[in-house]
Formats: sequence, C-alpha cells, structure tokens
Amino acid sequence: MVETFYITTPIYYVNAKPHLGHAYTTIVGDVARRFKEMQGLDSFFLTGTDEHGDKIIRAARKENVSPRVYVDKISDMFRALWPELNIKYDRFIRTTDAEHIAVVEHVLQKIWDSGDIYFSEYEGMYCFGCERFYTERELVDGKCPDHEMAPETIKESNYFFKMSRYQDWLIDHIHKHPDFIRPERYRNEVLAFLREPLEDLCISRPKSRLKWGITLPFDKDYVTYVWFDALLNYVSALNYPDGELYHKYWSSVQHIVAKDILKPHGIYWPIMLKAAGIPLYKHLNVHGYWNVNHQKMSKTLGNVAEPLDLKNIYGLDVFRFFLMREMAFGLDSNFDEETLIQRNNSDLANDLGNLFKRVITMTHKYFKGVIPNLDTETEEELQQFDSGGLKSDAANAISAFESAMENFAFHKAISSIWELVSSMNKYIDLMAPWELAKKKSNRTQLATVIYDLLEGLRVVSGLLYPFMPESSLEMRKQLGMDAKHEFDTIDKLRTWKYMAPGTEIPKAATLFPRCEIKSFSDEADNAEETGETGVVPPLKPQIAIDEFARADLRVATVLTAEPVPRAKKLLKLEVDIGEKRTVVAGIAGSYTPDEIVGKQVIMVVNLKPVKLMGIMSEGMILAAVDDKKVLVSTIDKPIKSGTIVK
Repeated sequence: MVETFYITTPIYYVNAKPHLGHAYTTIVGDVARRFKEMQGLDSFFLTGTDEHGDKIIRAARKENVSPRVYVDKISDMFRALWPELNIKYDRFIRTTDAEHIAVVEHVLQKIWDSGDIYFSEYEGMYCFGCERFYTERELVDGKCPDHEMAPETIKESNYFFKMSRYQDWLIDHIHKHPDFIRPERYRNEVLAFLREPLEDLCISRPKSRLKWGITLPFDKDYVTYVWFDALLNYVSALNYPDGELYHKYWSSVQHIVAKDILKPHGIYWPIMLKAAGIPLYKHLNVHGYWNVNHQKMSKTLGNVAEPLDLKNIYGLDVFRFFLMREMAFGLDSNFDEETLIQRNNSDLANDLGNLFKRVITMTHKYFKGVIPNLDTETEEELQQFDSGGLKSDAANAISAFESAMENFAFHKAISSIWELVSSMNKYIDLMAPWELAKKKSNRTQLATVIYDLLEGLRVVSGLLYPFMPESSLEMRKQLGMDAKHEFDTIDKLRTWKYMAPGTEIPKAATLFPRCEIKSFSDEADNAEETGETGVVPPLKPQIAIDEFARADLRVATVLTAEPVPRAKKLLKLEVDIGEKRTVVAGIAGSYTPDEIVGKQVIMVVNLKPVKLMGIMSEGMILAAVDDKKVLVSTIDKPIKSGTIVK
C-alpha cells in the first residue's frame, strides 16, 4: 500500500486581499507536497478561505455590498493567485461550502450530545478585531497584543466548550510526542500557556449581534464561533466522517500555520479533535513572520508586499527560491528587494547559472553536444584522486536534502544543493577539462569528467524541483532529458550513471539573468564613484523621431512628498498628471519635501511600474545630475497638469 501525505495551509480570512505572508505559507505547502511526490507518496494538498464572522460583516459594509458578494470576491482573489505562483493544490475549501457547513453541524451535535458543551452567562473582555474573548493575563498593558486596543467588556449568554476537561490530557500528549508541534520553540510556548488553568471556550455568538455564520444545530438563535467553524475545514475537505478521502489521508495530516494562530491550532484544535473522537494531526508546523524592510507588514505603514508584483518583476521561480532560501522556518525573516536581487545574482546567476552554462558549453566544445561514454575504471581512478568524486558529493547532498525537508528546514535543504554546486565548481578547477582536451591520450578521462558533471547537474536540477519547478524543467530540457516527466524521484536521483551516453543536448542558454534596479540616486552615486562630476558625458547614439515619440512625457504637479525610510536620497511623491500617481525619485539630497511640493516637473508616464524600497513607482521624473546635485526638470510658467511635453 502506497504511503500517504496530507498537507494543509490555514484557510485564509477574507477580510483583506492576499499578501506576501499568505503566499509564503502556501508555497511552503506546495514545496512540501512536491517533495513527498519525489519520495513516491500519494499526496493531498488543501488550502482555502475562512468566510464567517464580525470582520467580514464590517468589511462588506465598508464596500457597501452583501457579505456573500464580498466573500465571493476576495475568495476568488486567493483562488486565482495560487496558479500564478505555480501552486498545485487538490482542494480549495470555503467555509461557506454546503459540505463544510454540514460537517460543522455534525461535529457540534456530536460534542453537544457527549456533554462537552454547556450554556452559561458570561462577562468578559472581547476584541472585535480578533473576534474572541481575552483573559487579563493575555493582554499587554490592558490591550489586545495584536490590535493594540483595549477590548470591550461584553456580558451575554453563550455556549461554552469544556476545554478545561482536556488540559491534562493535552499536556501529556505533547510530552509523549515531542515533535507534535515544531519547531520546538512553539511546542514550549504552548506548554507555557498550558501551565495556567485553561478556560472553557465560548463557541457561539447570539444572532442578535451576529447573523453571518453557521447556525448551531441545537439552538437556532446562535451562530458558531468563527474558529470552531474554521478549524473543522481540515476534516470537512476530506468528507468526514465517511468519505474515502478522509479514511485515506487523515492519518498522515500535517498542518502549516504562522505563529500568530498557534494557540487555536495548538490548543483548541487538538482538544476539539479529542472531544469529537477524531485522531489527532501528525505535526503542527509553525513559521514566523515576514517583515518588509525590517518592519512588520502593515496596511497602515503601506509596506504590504504584493506577490504578483514581485513575481512579475523578478520571475516566479526567483521569487519562490528567495522565500524558501531566506526564511529559517520558525523564525521571523526580512523581505527587501535588494536582498532578493543579491540572492538572484549571487546564488542563481553566478553560482548555478554559470556552472550550468559552463558544463554544457564544454560538452558542445569537446563532444559536439553529445553526452560522452563513461569509463568505469577511469571514474574509479578519478574518485580516488578526488576523495570520492562527484558521485559521493551528490549522495551526501541528497541525504542532507531529504533530512532537512522532512523537518521543514527548507533553507538547509537549499544549502545542501548549493554545497553540491560548490563541489562541482571545485571539481572543474581540479580536473581542468581544458587541459585534458589538449592531449588525445586524455580523451577517456575528459569524457568521464564531463559525464560526471552532467550527472551532477541532473541531481541539482532534480533537487531544485520542489522550490523552482519551472527552472527545474528547463534544466532537464537543456540536459536532453524527457520533458514529459515533471520531476525525478529521489530514487532516480540516487542512481548514478542514469543519463544515457549518446544523447544530444541543446546549446547552453542563460537560466537566470542578472537583475538590477536603478533610480536617479544610483546615477548620482555612479557619478561620484567614477569622479565624473562636472564632466560632460559623451553623446548617446542617434535615434529616430518615432523612437523618441514612444516616451509619453507629461507635466506633473507634485502634490505631496515624504522621505522613504532607510533611503537617504529617495522621496516618495504623489503627483497629478490628470490622475494621481505615486513616484519614487532620488532627489532627497537636493530637495526637502517642502521645496518640491507644488513644483511642476516633467515626467515619463508610460514606463512600466517598478517597486523601489517597497513602494510601487509609477513613472520617472526627469532630472539633470551635475556636481553631485540632482535637479528636476521644470517649466517656467504654470500649466495644466497632464499637459503633453513635446
């Protein structure tokens, strides 16, 4: 019987559109699922949206639409985003699905019948942002730690779930299964919380206050608390209790969540499962936050990173690679575009891209683009000379990769691949194929070296598949492999001498182009570094009038200006060109915000938008750089904003 693997993301709350944090969690699920496919497991991947509760009512009211229209719109945004990020899920569940509602009602009735739910009047501190009651010890300076607002005191009658009955059982289970919650820091955090008496959970809201939710099966005047509803998606998606999918996959379930929802998943959920008689999940895998430019993502701060913007600017696989490489799973990490570019240029373009091109170019130069025959005796001799050779290095890389992936240590898995890349670069320098090619007597050695390098590239391309599926497939094509198969299994990657001698391979192509973003401040910096200030640069080549006419130049009136955090030379401008635009300009060294506001400048308005320091810049202000100053181009009399400049 084939082993199974069931991986879930949290279902995302639809009070806002998807951002970088949602993308990361879902890409993690996709990476884990692809890895398990490489191991030969029968896998199932679940994601979806959480659509009930107070915040949905508020968000819908703000847009002047019904809750149903609102949740349909935002849920569709999530559903549409995942294919754009090459995420292969098996089920997209919504808590408004009829099948899900039926399962929630079934479980509630089951727990009610067992006596674990009771009715009582309660007075407590309620955070409407979190949609839950807080205890005094959970508050920070009397405020909700997430929303930094004092909760309101509410007194009402509700239904309560007897979580306290299961506190000792949960503590014992966590101690007996030390990897139940991982990494360890989050296991310890849950245990620390459980040292205090566990209060019973309020699992209803009166319809007099909230109607948008699942009605309790045993009281039509109440709806279900949003967390009790949402958590059950993990079983309702498998058609619990009698569905074939449930019986096939539930025993292997692993959840992925961010640390802000550790408590519901680490405490509420296992107790709910125990009370309902459902086996517990295998692992709860908890990751940290993505900060943008060293600040927590916030709509208020305007630093929410948009996944599609980043993917469209830098390429999908580069974006996926950066997220998996940069965050140590479980810890917080910082996202900034400069680091992303450095990763692309250093790890991908320089290390891997150059290696790939170098090996394939040598294959064409020395063997006319045909995979050479491998001489076993010669290979053994070379392995003794090179302390085991590439075969040994590849085997070590695969073992380290598997171990790291099993523990969700994705950055370590990528590091193991790059250790193999480094070994291959050293192997080329050690064996010096260009020297071997000078003598016909070395032809057998040369063939063996090139073959082993091609095999090493095959292993690298295979291990990269979970992270960079498109690039992995392109590498396979360049190695002359069957492009119909999306990936190699781990067993195939372990099989050295897998590639068929005599196979023709295409000429080398650039896998990962270098990436740069320049602004006016870059040009000023370049002038300073080269000592060219005050020197008139040479004229550029002539262009035809129709080429110049492609640039749409308009008069722009600067409405507001403010410094860009951690950027000495950048100002964020809001300009009027007949419509409002945001522009990032490298003029802070020459203008204060007060000096630039009100000026009418000349702007290129049909440039593709580009993100600079986390801000989407929608055009370019023309300026002259002279004697370390950046001076904007202006006009000498007031004129209507948006006027065409010819």
